[in-house]
Amino acid sequence: MESAIFLVESVDHPELTIQRVKEKLPHVEIRKVFTKLYNGFSLEIVRGDVPLLHDLEGIKRVDEVAYYEPSLDESVPFIGGDEIRSVLDENGENLTGKGVKVAVIDTGIDYNHPDLKDNYKGGYDVIDEDDDPMETQKTEGMPTLHGTHVAGIIAANGRLKGVAPEAEIYAYRTLGPTGKGTTEQVIAAIEKAVEDEVDILNLSLGNTVNGPDWPTSVALDKAVEKGIVAVTSNGNSGPNLWTVGSPGTSSDAISVGASTPPMKTPYLTADLNGGPEKEIPIQQMQNAEEWTIKREFPIQYMGLGKEEDYYKEDVRGKIILAERGQISFTIKAKLAKQAGAEALIVYNHTDGEFAGMLEQPVELPVVSITKEAGEMLKERLEKESVYLRTIYRQEEDLIAPFSSRGPVTHTWDIKPDLVAPGVAIDSTVPKGYLDLNGTSMSAPHVAGAAALLKQKYPDWEPHQIKAALMNTAKPITDSEGNDYPPHVQGTGRIQLNEALNTNTLVYPGSISFGKWLRTDQRLEKTVEITIENHSHERKRYTIEPPFEVPDGVQWKVPFSLYISPGEKKTVPVTMDVYPPVFQEGIYHDVISVKAGKETIRVPFLYFVEEPEYPRLMAFMFEQQANPNEYHYEVYFPGGADKFGIALYDPDTFRFLRFIDVHTDIDRGMFEQDIVVEDLPPGIYKALIFAKNQGHEDIIERDIFIGSWEEGS
Repeated sequence: MESAIFLVESVDHPELTIQRVKEKLPHVEIRKVFTKLYNGFSLEIVRGDVPLLHDLEGIKRVDEVAYYEPSLDESVPFIGGDEIRSVLDENGENLTGKGVKVAVIDTGIDYNHPDLKDNYKGGYDVIDEDDDPMETQKTEGMPTLHGTHVAGIIAANGRLKGVAPEAEIYAYRTLGPTGKGTTEQVIAAIEKAVEDEVDILNLSLGNTVNGPDWPTSVALDKAVEKGIVAVTSNGNSGPNLWTVGSPGTSSDAISVGASTPPMKTPYLTADLNGGPEKEIPIQQMQNAEEWTIKREFPIQYMGLGKEEDYYKEDVRGKIILAERGQISFTIKAKLAKQAGAEALIVYNHTDGEFAGMLEQPVELPVVSITKEAGEMLKERLEKESVYLRTIYRQEEDLIAPFSSRGPVTHTWDIKPDLVAPGVAIDSTVPKGYLDLNGTSMSAPHVAGAAALLKQKYPDWEPHQIKAALMNTAKPITDSEGNDYPPHVQGTGRIQLNEALNTNTLVYPGSISFGKWLRTDQRLEKTVEITIENHSHERKRYTIEPPFEVPDGVQWKVPFSLYISPGEKKTVPVTMDVYPPVFQEGIYHDVISVKAGKETIRVPFLYFVEEPEYPRLMAFMFEQQANPNEYHYEVYFPGGADKFGIALYDPDTFRFLRFIDVHTDIDRGMFEQDIVVEDLPPGIYKALIFAKNQGHEDIIERDIFIGSWEEGS
């Protein structure tokens, strides 16, 4: 039978639990023991024996390892990097991150790069289990570059200057030749970095599990408890809400979303039937050629952009418009390139924007647009020829569409905590420099900023550094001038100079009041806010809830309080809500903490009724050694009243059968081994559904049933 790697969380000391496991299952291979940040161990076990683990004394939970991947010097001045070079630490030295140890948990690092070699001080290779965390080389598999890019944003000190150019970089190679790593490897890297007594952790990686209790999130929370500042990317699965993944769901880590630095943003325009020109925003796909088109080109609609759509069509010198779906973006791009097209535009098949990525580089500009814009162009093309032009606008401080949004399921916490530049970020890569996009690029801006704060305030705890960064961030607005909600931008875009010179710290930097049901009577919920005075004078602080209070809400806050220099006070803030008068939904606003001309914004949110979060995520389906046996796993953020997997004919979409159904499933990862027989081998359309609290969600997947030999 097939074996797999699982993480076991132990109630007792892990060695005691391991002893019980070995007595019950002597053939199990114990891989790694974790005692610092995650009380447990990893093991390799035959899948059929996993249920026996759940029955053993001392085992708290069992999780199969998840896989993590990178969420892939002009931005440093934009966040205030040049302004702070004259600021001095307590020893009278310029703020450069000198003496601060930053761990880059990633794909490794090219420590021979001229911009990084002086900063590199060591690390560990979790993949090969040695002391050489070099990026994957071509002789070892697919080469990597991500960790080197991240390290350069933090501390490049050569042709490029990072945020903290004299910080000490410790590299932990956690993501291997494919650019991916497991939960086990990520936790091992975190523990090794803690053992090496680093000051800052940067994890520009993540998975799609929006769960606050996922092992990597728990490990980061415990690292913070030990006094280490943890910074993590929020993920690249935007623009929908609830897309933040672990470890970005860690309560105590600083989770970072992506905003745009000053840049020229392309928009498409077309003179449609003599009417006013309509500007169409485009989102560039990663691994495609950058959209730098300046000429006017005709546009041609090509359906789904499949091979048969190009039959007897001449698209040379034209821009292709294709609908999203059925085949990958990469195949659409390659077919358009082969046909001689100038560029490819893919429009969404559902409402809203989307951020796409090609699986491999294609030398063709490829962008995405909304369903509304795509259908408008398609409708005009049915009546007349349409020529597209590109205009470029200078823009900044917009949320990148790929940036994952919160909130966090179960805890309803606001994530990200703040945002930083993550679009077209120029940094170091092996043997050179490259622009990359992603919250992976945003997080190291914040890790570098945390290193500067640690240099200036060496005695500050992680929650103080987090507060300084969140309290002083700049709230940003969308292109229409509307404030982004807190679960999209956190408290705003990082401002280095303000963070380093703040006189007041307020934490937590954002607040969730959770949820109310409309059947509830009037209820009070109280949170505590701590205010620290770091100025040289006694200050009078006031706490001001929103001025415009909706019907059904009353606030109870201290009228005012005085805090002496170097002191802090914790005060209650109570929200009194009468839920029956509210409509179902998510509500958010800002509490202001004021002292004279100083104002610190603390965003908050709350829900009325069960939120519309995804009822299932991270579905995986794979064949076992026996062609009729399959293993699947799926994560339920809030549990499921009913769950099932339905198979359909991929061509006619005719329902065939359910291959598994369950009811009353608890919150967390759910996995099963099933047998599927009496179906011809081939690819089937699977609809995986979950119902919970009156809401239903569906994931659509193509899955293969039967042996490949039979289906070939």
